[in-house]
Amino acid sequence: MNEELVTYTLIVNQQLIVVEHVPARVDPQTGERFFRPDVVEQLQQLVWHPRSPHRIIQTPVFGFAATERVRD
Repeated sequence: MNEELVTYTLIVNQQLIVVEHVPARVDPQTGERFFRPDVVEQLQQLVWHPRSPHRIIQTPVFGFAATERVRD
């Protein structure tokens, strides 16, 4: 396991939330991330009691479905 700072993302009420620099243990083979209980608690506080963000980003959103195949 490697100690790393990761970016944690989730969607709440159709709003993308991004939290940067989150401490996690990361499995180098699978990329799976593990968070300490106190870190999970802090993430929950950020999500359920939001404050002013450090910055705002704009990002494209794409749909992916079997009917949206690229045609040659």
